[in-house]
Amino acid sequence: MQPILKINLTTNATEEFVIPKEWVNEFLGGASLAARILYPYLTKELDPLSAESPLLFITGPLTGTNGPTTGRFVICGKGPATNLWAESNIGGFWGPELRAAGYDGLWITGKSQSPVYLWIEDGRLEVRNAASVWGKDIYQTQEMIKEEVGVKGAHVAVIGEGGENGVLYASIACDHGRFAGRTGLGAVMGSKNLKAVAVHGTKKIAVADFERYSALRSEANRTLKQDNETKIFHELGTAGGANFAEYLGQMPSKYYHQGSFEGVDNVSGSKMAESILVGTSACQGCVIACGRVVNLGDGKKRKGPEYETIVGFGPNLLIDDLAETVRLGELCDLYGMDVISTANTIGLAFYLYELGRLTKEDTGGIELTWGNFMAVRQLIPMIAHREGIGELLARGSRQFGAAFNAEDEAVQVNGLEVAYHDPRGVSGMALTYATSPRGACHNQSDYFFVDWGHTNEQIGIEFFERHVQSEKAANVARHQNWRTVFNSAVMCIFANVEPKMQVDLVNAACGLDWTLADMMKSGERAWNLKRAINNRMGLTRANDKLPKAFLEPYKEGGAAGFVPDLPAMLNAYYEARGWDKESGKPSEEKLIELGLGDVAKELWD
Repeated sequence: MQPILKINLTTNATEEFVIPKEWVNEFLGGASLAARILYPYLTKELDPLSAESPLLFITGPLTGTNGPTTGRFVICGKGPATNLWAESNIGGFWGPELRAAGYDGLWITGKSQSPVYLWIEDGRLEVRNAASVWGKDIYQTQEMIKEEVGVKGAHVAVIGEGGENGVLYASIACDHGRFAGRTGLGAVMGSKNLKAVAVHGTKKIAVADFERYSALRSEANRTLKQDNETKIFHELGTAGGANFAEYLGQMPSKYYHQGSFEGVDNVSGSKMAESILVGTSACQGCVIACGRVVNLGDGKKRKGPEYETIVGFGPNLLIDDLAETVRLGELCDLYGMDVISTANTIGLAFYLYELGRLTKEDTGGIELTWGNFMAVRQLIPMIAHREGIGELLARGSRQFGAAFNAEDEAVQVNGLEVAYHDPRGVSGMALTYATSPRGACHNQSDYFFVDWGHTNEQIGIEFFERHVQSEKAANVARHQNWRTVFNSAVMCIFANVEPKMQVDLVNAACGLDWTLADMMKSGERAWNLKRAINNRMGLTRANDKLPKAFLEPYKEGGAAGFVPDLPAMLNAYYEARGWDKESGKPSEEKLIELGLGDVAKELWD
């Protein structure tokens, strides 16, 4: 791999960090390699918003190689809302451009005295004044910086006002609405007075065996293009499964307290395709093109909403106006805030308002009645600017709930708001949310697809009926390991690429001789390392839990009457993982087996 560029924004000192070869062999790249690199620095005492807090942009060995969905990179650090391991995966063109500029990562510490942005071009770094773009939205910032650097083909990763003002779920964006949305790393970037990073490179991205890799990537892309899931994502976007999710009781409504939503047809991917869709968008080299481009009748082309946006600003708030979910999602994007956490936290406010635990006096006169999208329009800017009730909402649902003595009503795990895939409809998500290294997360394992019937015999992922529980624990663990490989390669989880093909791609790109078992072991190694990082930062078995709402059965819908038995599922999961059932830590034997002897010594001595 190429070196990682390190910069301390306090001193502007730079150096190149050469990645040890054995780390590449063990962790590959992306978030897995980032965990190995940042392991010594992510301590319990570290303030995520301090100058010392690291922010690591890192690519994978497949990034920018035109392989299947490989236009991606990962951003890692310590989450300001969770105080745990934080990683966020993002697409677009920025990651490949960084590699073309001569680096596989950018490691940022320190804090500038005033707002700055970084300009990296073919191995050369400049720290530039960002006063003119501070306070600008994500799209304005990108265009202004591109104009200032004056280089065609430059790509810019930015924060909005959410990141500038320390909203704990602020995101980092690039290109046309591609987001590292989860875990609040935009707030970490903002705390360093870093508005943006612009990159451009002309270097060819190398692979170990070019001829073999070229043949494999062509075959993989051709196969992927014909895949049924690819066709659905291309035609309907990620919201294409909204109707089916609602049918199963997987799509939550009324802040996870209503098991069905009559207006689902009005906010589905099919409705979008039939009414406002005018085009698609894709990340670098991607044949899926799941991104939506829509027109609301005003002649302006906009980014269309994904599943999470449609549900978060639709059924979650009992809004059945598709155009309004587009506008609310766009508003969230402009300010650079994670749509899942924003909509979730606002949903909690609506729910507490209904219960009478939040009043018009608290909201500044805004009526938080279900379906009131005008109230949401008012709240989003207030959150970004931390004004009025927005100051509390900007802290995330856990802290917002605690401010009104209602922390148990917040639908979150370890400070990260739950995505819109309810484990009462698909039980495997109960373990996914409870054990994810970054808090409640549907991307560390999108196991709901397995509960829908998407098995993978090559790596032992079997089908269990969607309400089967502890029997599927080992299956969930294998699926988590598999997705960890995706986040290290780095590939999009929408790419239905056969595991054997993925091994071949990695071997040809990296000059390795991995078997499928080796690749799965790499995923398991990284998953356990992230768990150990969190254990060291204070996480115990007590943290592996679900919010109260998920332990109360729905009265209606496809999941009526069912709640997951998490304790039984966890015991089976710990057994499958080789984790200590009392502490929730990976056992000393398991860590040593995975080649993490130094971690075992620190965790168990």
